[in-house]
Amino acid sequence: MNAIAMTINGRSVGTGATFPVIDPSTGEAFAEAPAASPEQLEEAMATAQDAFASWSRDEGLRRRALKEAAGLVMEIAAEMGPILAQEQGKPLADTGIEFEASAEWLNYYADLELPREIVQDDAAAYAEIVRRPLGVVAGITPWNYPIALAFWKIAPALRAGNTLVLKPSPYTPLSTLAVGQALQSILPPGVLNVISGPDPLGAAMTAHATPRKLTFTGSTATGRKVMVSGANDLKRVTLELGGNDPAVILDDADISAIADELFWGAFANNGQVCVAIKRIYVHESRHDELVEALAERARSVAVGAWNEEGALLGPLCNRPQFERVKELVAEAIGMGARVAAGGAPMDRPGFFFQPTILADLDERARIVSEEQFGPALPILSYSDVDDAVARANAGPFGLTASVWSSDPIRAANVGLGIEAGQVQVNGHAMGLQPHLPFGGLKSSGIGVENGPWGLHGFTDIQLLYAPPRRAAA
Repeated sequence: MNAIAMTINGRSVGTGATFPVIDPSTGEAFAEAPAASPEQLEEAMATAQDAFASWSRDEGLRRRALKEAAGLVMEIAAEMGPILAQEQGKPLADTGIEFEASAEWLNYYADLELPREIVQDDAAAYAEIVRRPLGVVAGITPWNYPIALAFWKIAPALRAGNTLVLKPSPYTPLSTLAVGQALQSILPPGVLNVISGPDPLGAAMTAHATPRKLTFTGSTATGRKVMVSGANDLKRVTLELGGNDPAVILDDADISAIADELFWGAFANNGQVCVAIKRIYVHESRHDELVEALAERARSVAVGAWNEEGALLGPLCNRPQFERVKELVAEAIGMGARVAAGGAPMDRPGFFFQPTILADLDERARIVSEEQFGPALPILSYSDVDDAVARANAGPFGLTASVWSSDPIRAANVGLGIEAGQVQVNGHAMGLQPHLPFGGLKSSGIGVENGPWGLHGFTDIQLLYAPPRRAAA
């Protein structure tokens, strides 16, 4: 592989300034990433603007390019996987999921039609709605799924006819930069520009006058800043933000049958998933059984570095997240929570934390009311399902939720009372598919990603109103 660099105007571009990339398995720097200068940000925006006119006019080229990109992403997965694993911390075996999802999103949007919609065609007038691309889009992606979530933005933005300036998280820049370089062979210069740098670069991107849309995935606190930054010149905004996703276990649930799904719904990617189960409300008659079932799995799951054979979970991705999980767990224990499994950092270098199950919590503990984004799961009991739903709805978030029962209809009826953008029955996070809408309620986001709804978010509506094309009867 060539040296990893930024992509601006279809070329690999280095910088004089760099910043360290940390291996979360060791806590030590293992690489340097380029830090874009203000001049390089200007160049990226200018080339994206220049490329927009021709790119937006050629729908056939766009669809072919996305198809070709899908094939390329799968071709480079084996080569790129170790880069992704080392900077993010996930086991190497888990990296393939990101590349497969990226190809799936690219293929879906390549095949998705964006038809004109005739809304009137009679003797009085002819009217149709046309979806027009916005122009330059600025995208900022997170560190938990760097590749997959980059393509949640790349695929619909480019399919709609926009050009894109993309910035990955400074914790995980290398894999996204490398993919940007690989796509130089497919995309015309300026269509996709991938730049990297510490957080001030993101602030400069969102405040820049050129983009007509900002698309951001990350914390609610940063999402608010993005929205404020785009307000002055009325940029369109899509924000996929934090969640505190509840799972409600009804009294008739088969605990032995659902325990594995519940565990991985909470602990996949070491709990660093926006839609992970963040808290469980279980009927008091099933509480002890569920706590022990999940604690048994937490105690036995293999945790290790990205390149350790057999590891199923890795470290937390970065020190701030490690410190946050440590703080939230310690606070809950200090408030009387019972540790059924884990409860402390692992005795090894890096950002490893024991998979943790907490029971008998004080509901005022922040690990219940806030998003922990890590391998620690609070389990709370209830006696009345309406009370469980009210507690699930408490707080500012509303991303996803799930309800578990031997009676799917009963579970669905309970689920409709939960304030969340996606509610699932007897499963969790299974709605993350390219054809299904994904967006949060309340402080979990603005706008929708995926499906035709996500594509529409990268367009403006234009109404064509004309004299009638049909003769009067």
